[in-house]
Amino acid sequence: MKAFLACCLLAVVSLGFAEILFNDKLNDADWESNWVYSEHPGKEFGKFVLTAGNIYNDAEADKGLKTSQDARFYAISRKFPPFSNKGKDLVIQFAVKHEQNIDCGGGYVKLFNCALDQKDLHGESPYEIMFGPDICGPGTKKVHVIFSYKDKNILVNKDIRCKDDVYTHFYTLIVKPDNTYEVLIDNEKIESGSLEEDFDFLPPKKIKDPEAKKPEDWEDNPTIDDPEDTKPEDWDKPATIPDPEATKPADWDTEMDGEWEPPLIDNPEYKGEWKPKQIDNPNYKGPWIHPEIDNPDYTPDSELYARKEICAIGFDLWQVKAGTVFSNVLISDDLAEAKAAAEIVKDMQAGEKKMKEAQDAEESKKVEEEAKKSAPADDEDEDEDEDEDEDAKKAPSDEPAEEHDEL
Repeated sequence: MKAFLACCLLAVVSLGFAEILFNDKLNDADWESNWVYSEHPGKEFGKFVLTAGNIYNDAEADKGLKTSQDARFYAISRKFPPFSNKGKDLVIQFAVKHEQNIDCGGGYVKLFNCALDQKDLHGESPYEIMFGPDICGPGTKKVHVIFSYKDKNILVNKDIRCKDDVYTHFYTLIVKPDNTYEVLIDNEKIESGSLEEDFDFLPPKKIKDPEAKKPEDWEDNPTIDDPEDTKPEDWDKPATIPDPEATKPADWDTEMDGEWEPPLIDNPEYKGEWKPKQIDNPNYKGPWIHPEIDNPDYTPDSELYARKEICAIGFDLWQVKAGTVFSNVLISDDLAEAKAAAEIVKDMQAGEKKMKEAQDAEESKKVEEEAKKSAPADDEDEDEDEDEDEDAKKAPSDEPAEEHDEL
């Protein structure tokens, strides 16, 4: 009984420490009072607008910030009380809807420390974590997962595929204190692994021994030439021979054309370059494997996951074709809370698909109606063509009469 009560108490304490660190659905009409546009010189930044977009499930609840201008950089950010994820889970989650059929553009977020100058935010601004989808043509459709480590941006070594349709999708990054990570799309895990193994944070644990060299007498060829095999005496035949059926042309002038020689043809008896047959190498030792030693430059780091300070989030990206809607940004150390928040994606997608199907049906109807409207005009043109044909038939019968009168 005591053990049971202790477990319950521990669960309550654990729940008590779970915390939502940042939550902005991006559907507040007063959003510009919280988010700051960059004024970094030399770039023409695009504007965000508050809208649910062209397809949605709920016109109000599904509002978000939408990129509104083509071929623009976008850079906005918002600060919040600083926190560290040391010793805790970190969950970064947000929704993206590329309803413009995006051809090239980013859909990711960046997390910054408190040193960020919000009005000078740009592509080279240092960040702690970058996460989210990036699309550019058929070759780049990936989910970026990038961590800053010792002033370098370390990219995940795996190719994580993002969604490229026109519907809302929730992207979730989970970073754990055991130096592991997970990437979820619409609450389904699509990738996971070890930070040390999947990112080049650290040099390799082992390196090839610089002192080791392959012995000169090491035999790593499994076969060798048969020393007893000899080339047949009749082997050497030329690759080409004079055509025996060719004859000198009757008009060939030796003085003018030189000595006649028949053209060359492939020699049917040519056997190619002779090579002795292969036999098993009696001294074969297998491939030589370079011995490894501990890398003196390797130092383990049990806190690759840890961010000492996070206090800002931003959208810092480029888009060729605007129309992406961002919403439901959540940063937390509560996995269950994040999972529950992302469950709304099912209803959002269902509503969006229903509306898009209706819009597509309406567009098809308009196309059919336009086709019908143009049909009568086509019939009139055919009648006019028929009248012209009748006139053309009459004209030839009149012309001979005129010619006869002139005579």
